[in-house]
Amino acid sequence: MTSTTGSTASTGQPTIRRGTNLPRLGDFNESVILDAIRRHPTGLSRVELAQATGLSAQTVSNITRRLLDSGVARESGKQSTGSGKPRTLLEVVPAARYAVGVHLDPAVITCVLVDLLGTVVAQRSVVTPSGGDTDAIAADMADSVSAIVAESGADRERVLGLGIAAPGPIDAAAGWVVDPPELPGWGRYPLRDRLSEATGFPALLDKDVTAAVVAERWTGAATDSRNLLFFYLGTGSGMGLVVEDTVLRGVSGNAGEVGGLGAASSTKTLVEEGVALGVLGAEYTVTNPADAQRGLERLVELAAAGDAQADGIIERLAIRIGRGVCAAATLLDVDTIVFGGPTWKLLADRLLPVIEPMVARSPFVKPTHPTAVVSTTLGENVAAVGAASLVLDQTLSAQPRSLLLG
Repeated sequence: MTSTTGSTASTGQPTIRRGTNLPRLGDFNESVILDAIRRHPTGLSRVELAQATGLSAQTVSNITRRLLDSGVARESGKQSTGSGKPRTLLEVVPAARYAVGVHLDPAVITCVLVDLLGTVVAQRSVVTPSGGDTDAIAADMADSVSAIVAESGADRERVLGLGIAAPGPIDAAAGWVVDPPELPGWGRYPLRDRLSEATGFPALLDKDVTAAVVAERWTGAATDSRNLLFFYLGTGSGMGLVVEDTVLRGVSGNAGEVGGLGAASSTKTLVEEGVALGVLGAEYTVTNPADAQRGLERLVELAAAGDAQADGIIERLAIRIGRGVCAAATLLDVDTIVFGGPTWKLLADRLLPVIEPMVARSPFVKPTHPTAVVSTTLGENVAAVGAASLVLDQTLSAQPRSLLLG
């Protein structure tokens, strides 16, 4: 009674979950069909849906009728098969549902509204306040959520919920952030429930690195991969992990820490190294995450201008990350490695040329299959988009655990 896949990333075709023709599994099968349609932007016919999902023609017909009646899907045209009656194609209606995502980063708080395809409809960002007045910050976050929905013109009744991405550690079950290292004063805070109560939306809380890999899986650079690794580089660093189309969260929801791999980094440590070596002046001494961002921008400028010490700081970072990524990719046997996060855009041009050949040369990463090494297509707000994607994924994707009888 578990799901399997119809094709793999190596075939160049989108990965589709398989359905089941057993009774009493309508919700699961509906998600299977919707997911299959969503993954094909040009649309799929009912015949193709039956072939891709393994469901009977009658089951597909019943489910697609429900999707059409609810407005989630629509008929998008005809497909000629060369003989016989042309097939009617089905596609997802993007504006049928929405989700809100909030990313709490020590430097900036980002809020986005996305549609069913994960496309950003509206967004806003503010500098993260210092001082640790958590109730006030949470209230401002809730105000931003309500405002972005109202200003977008989206029907509030079509918003499925609110996803929250936060730096670890978190208590995923309770919905708490737990003493985030770069957010002094937060302590143990029930962020999920506070935002849900204030906005009126059901809410989810996950680590930012986990949210980011969900975004890539839902709508980003790795939609066709079932085994991938996302390396997140922001105020801190971490990895989001997917194995056999399942996001790995660990016992407490805190999987993805990279310190044990020697790949941990933060904007603060890079800037502090620059100050200690005399590359950056004392005016760049870090007092808060916003200062660190300013210092990193200057460090990158100096490296681009030929400063050997500045370039050395960045190269050493690239090697540490490359080694960590190679070790993780070997352990998990992934076919896709995606890089992103708020500070990735500053460093990508310098880091990727170092890391990509490290992966290519590894005797363990690529012995039996190619390993793609790419940058995110979702920009610096990938964690916020990921937060919203958490809602879409839980609400609309086929979840094999839903097949368990309890």
